[in-house]
Amino acid sequence: MRNRRIAWVNCASGIAGDMFLGALLDAGASQDYVEKILGDLHLEGWSLKREIVQRSGITATHVTVIVQHSDHVRTYASILELINRAKLPERITQRSLATFEALATVEASLHGVAINDVHFHEVGGHDAIVDIVGTIAALEDLDIDAVFVAPIALGTGSISIDHGVLPNPAPATVALLEGFLVEGTTQSLELATPTGAALVRVLGQPLSAQPPTIVIAQGFGAGTRDLVDQANVVGVVIAEQPSSHDEMVGLVETTVDDVTGEVLGSAMAGLLDHGALDAWATPVAMKKGRPGTVVTVLCEPTMIPTITTELMRATGTLGVRTSLVTRTILQRTFITVSVLNHDIQLKVSNVRAKPEFDDVKRVAEATGRTHGEIDALAMAAYIALQSS
Repeated sequence: MRNRRIAWVNCASGIAGDMFLGALLDAGASQDYVEKILGDLHLEGWSLKREIVQRSGITATHVTVIVQHSDHVRTYASILELINRAKLPERITQRSLATFEALATVEASLHGVAINDVHFHEVGGHDAIVDIVGTIAALEDLDIDAVFVAPIALGTGSISIDHGVLPNPAPATVALLEGFLVEGTTQSLELATPTGAALVRVLGQPLSAQPPTIVIAQGFGAGTRDLVDQANVVGVVIAEQPSSHDEMVGLVETTVDDVTGEVLGSAMAGLLDHGALDAWATPVAMKKGRPGTVVTVLCEPTMIPTITTELMRATGTLGVRTSLVTRTILQRTFITVSVLNHDIQLKVSNVRAKPEFDDVKRVAEATGRTHGEIDALAMAAYIALQSS
């Protein structure tokens, strides 16, 4: 398994499709490749302008989509047809379709219409399509497997769109960013746009700090305005994650001889609820020949005091041992396969692929099949996907 290549996106000034695209071009993505992919969509009447600008002393790439006619209103169905007809590379097609599906799902919910009846206004024009598909093409050119997203800055006040005056951030943006880390600011402009939010919704995973990686490149995509008190840019770091890496974790444990199985089970569930990475119980022979149990917990080093307190509270132990240990972690990815019309995620490393048991259990219960059957079908679907 090759090293996984990631993009870590710094959204301290928000996220917009054109800024994301500019950052990726600034980090080394080929504009020729992006324009070739966009050309396959057979959209007429647009061009991509790229210029180097300064934003609060940072040199960044500003991209503008020059459109001859800006009055396009497209339906969700017409955009699907546009993308499918283009015969783009598979990953670009799937990521583009998923991004517009996310937008359409939110719009349908907000306006109370069926998804196929959604009409895109701002995000149906040439510029929005170029921003979205162009960004995904740039990720493909950089061979990005995963995108991690830092907390996203949001503006305040109100914004004007085709539907009228809306609160800032727009309701669609807020809906798309559910589950992501956001930060409010006093900037009275739209820092996070629906196109930017849809891209991170589909492509990104929320992560405050950059994960352990080998940095390859960085880039900055500029917003249109040069703000007085902050750099109006989206930053992106392109990096590789080795197939394995070491990290320090806290090890917290105690040995008890007067705790029932019921209490132990409840204690370990509580420890996991309090942020433990893992917890287990090991039977041991104690002094005076007494049977006992060692309860062992792994946690982030900063969580050691919390876990220690919870372990004492849950088991009644009078003493706890703590230490820092190194654990080596294989790089893993998650791949989704369809089994009997149900999605199952597999955790994949360079050693093995394993279906997630909770997914297997859910599908087994829904279909009346055994866990073993569903597990085997998931592995068969994964193998077929890898050989296709």
